[in-house]
Amino acid sequence: MSIDEIYDKQAQAYEAMVSRQPDLSELIHRVKPYEGLDVLDLGAGSGRLTMLLAADARSLICTDISQPMLDILDDKCSEALDSRNWTTMVADHRNLPVASSSVDLIVSGWSISYLADSSHEEWRENLELVMAELHRVLRPGGTILILETMGTGTETPNPPDFLTGYYAQLEQQYGFSHQWIRTDYVFDTVEEALLNTGFFFGEELTDKIIANQWSTVPECAGVWWKHV
Repeated sequence: MSIDEIYDKQAQAYEAMVSRQPDLSELIHRVKPYEGLDVLDLGAGSGRLTMLLAADARSLICTDISQPMLDILDDKCSEALDSRNWTTMVADHRNLPVASSSVDLIVSGWSISYLADSSHEEWRENLELVMAELHRVLRPGGTILILETMGTGTETPNPPDFLTGYYAQLEQQYGFSHQWIRTDYVFDTVEEALLNTGFFFGEELTDKIIANQWSTVPECAGVWWKHV
């Protein structure tokens, strides 16, 4: 099953998996205090970052290519929040239905990489289009914060080869600062870890879980940020 099919047909399973990762609100706040800001959550998915920001942001625009993922986000926010300060939009990162100079903070978690994967011949052009859109919608003095994988099933950074070019471009061409963090998936049992990760990461990870008897599955993530 392709990633697109997983996001469309197994959105609930994806949400059950990522809900076991740590709260990243303090990390985001250190980069950019977001109280009272207008925020764009690019590739918002089922809302793992949206839910951290929604209570304190003035407004949130949540875009994703998958409507089923946005439906989960909408349900979660509706249940957790007293007032509706978010909107959802199915959109491609390269052509956002968002007004120019309209947001103060852009967060993007594990999403731009699908367009900037070096297996795509046009990945550099894709990244250039995405960056142009982000700078277009951002107000002067705004901030872009991007999170991407640095390896699942590894305790130190080991990014996939097909993403290293993208990461280098963020730092060398687009001027982002960078650090890495751990974003482990914490489950109660080894069996639960297998059940909730195998559908997405496949046999290579499940073999590691079994061999190491992991109920907590290690993962590293890269954090890139830029103040404009």
